[in-house]
Amino acid sequence: MIKGSDLLVAALEHEGVDRIFGVPGEENLDVVESLRNSKIELVLTRHEQAAAFMAATHGRLTGKPGVCIATLGPGALNFSTGAAYAHLGAMPIVMITGQKAIMSSRQARFQIVDVIASMKPLTKLSRQIVSAASIPTLVRDAFRVAMEERPGPVHLELPEDIAGEKVANVPMVPLHPIEIPVAHREALDRAAEMILRAERPLIMLGAAASRPRSTSGLAGFVRRTGIPFFTTQMGKGTVPGGTNLYMGTAALSERDYVHDAIDRADLIIAIGHDTIEKPPFIMGPHGPQVIHVSYTPANVEQVYFPDAEVVGDVGPSLELLADRVEGKLRKAGALLSLREGILSRIADRAKENRWPPTPQRLVHDVRQVIPSDGIVALDNGMYKIWFARNYRTFVANTLLLDNALATMGAGLPSAMMAAMLYPNRRVMAVCGDGGFMMNSQEMETAVRLRLNLVVLILDDGAYGMIRWKQAVDAFPDFGLTFGNPDFVKYAESYGAKGARVEAMEDLVPTLEAAFKSGGVHLIAVPIDYSENTRVLVEELRSRMPTAS
Repeated sequence: MIKGSDLLVAALEHEGVDRIFGVPGEENLDVVESLRNSKIELVLTRHEQAAAFMAATHGRLTGKPGVCIATLGPGALNFSTGAAYAHLGAMPIVMITGQKAIMSSRQARFQIVDVIASMKPLTKLSRQIVSAASIPTLVRDAFRVAMEERPGPVHLELPEDIAGEKVANVPMVPLHPIEIPVAHREALDRAAEMILRAERPLIMLGAAASRPRSTSGLAGFVRRTGIPFFTTQMGKGTVPGGTNLYMGTAALSERDYVHDAIDRADLIIAIGHDTIEKPPFIMGPHGPQVIHVSYTPANVEQVYFPDAEVVGDVGPSLELLADRVEGKLRKAGALLSLREGILSRIADRAKENRWPPTPQRLVHDVRQVIPSDGIVALDNGMYKIWFARNYRTFVANTLLLDNALATMGAGLPSAMMAAMLYPNRRVMAVCGDGGFMMNSQEMETAVRLRLNLVVLILDDGAYGMIRWKQAVDAFPDFGLTFGNPDFVKYAESYGAKGARVEAMEDLVPTLEAAFKSGGVHLIAVPIDYSENTRVLVEELRSRMPTAS
């Protein structure tokens, strides 16, 4: 005979799980005891939201679901933002929550919330386990559903009496590979014909192109066709940004410098675009034709309605598409003449020695200390637009930003997960003061786990993005400023090392010293956001949309 909780942990081990993140409660104690006797590490966080962010980032970086655990009621509900983060961001994650006994009700309705119902809109699957004997099957199904396209969160609720229930040992469900078919021959032929007819083709790489399984085939397609490319915010790094075919990143929906190429294109090959991202360009009746290439059919939206679709396993499908057009595209590089002008305008003032520093200079200096395989995890704020526009990536998933739910508070936990997975690579979290304080308690977790991590805090004493939007819309400056703790002392109180940068020439040496010494470092730097209005409003507003 075996307890339900032992079956659960055995099923997780069978799936290859090595860590579970979370804050257990009374209803999880059987599971905690089973974990104590297993090979799985329980990573205790200081808030359930951070545990979900970490598990989601595990899924994003590995393609395999991260796992997190919480108790019933308030603990489970604290997973909801993390569930939405994974759902919109297409990150595989399995969330396990506890519940009161379902065979009796000795505590009546105390702490009882219908978590299954609350999770259904935020997950691909939300189920209560009502029999210990069913655990291996339900866990296998949960992992399968979480990983299959489109990836996302799955929720399992394990009541405490089912966790403690003794049943005959149930065998694990065998794992089996699930292959995604390649695109249909007729779809490939149709797309090839459109590419061959194009006078000014352009490739766009979107969020789904950054899946670990898909990045290998993308560079080959770009190289074999010679068509220039740009990326969405979440598509950065899928093809090395150092190539001479890179045209930029669409951090805004229109009128930015990269839109000089987008607006002139007569065909956009949108690889892995997910309309959950803020639109990288706005389709209209007189715009370019669009070919949608992805694992799943396009979601037709007011701003995105492709003319053709190539649906299937992206890497192999692109190889077949390249076979049809390679060597036949005389006008593949028609838009490359715009490249130098686009990239030079984006890099404008990147070395300006102003204090406090501009976003352009901060991005430039961060790039200097991060090697090509180093990882920068962004929280959500005004700086995200600047990093998306200005930060060049050379390896997939080395700039972790959220352009789907775009929640604050995820930057630090996301960076912590990256540091756990890749202890020999430089990892930095870049957070605004507002977003950092939403999960700043996880500094203790990072120190306890002995991570090597640098946290860069951009200190403007406000919810800067909303304050900027308030000014752009001509509202009075009201209600969005706050005070901050002494960030150096705050870091030191957790056992981390803290520093405040007081001069522009000190930023790079301070960051370098932090990385070289190891451990957890918090570095605070003020930021001058006046460039938001000068560049992103006044300069771009003066640009008329380019004629096709």
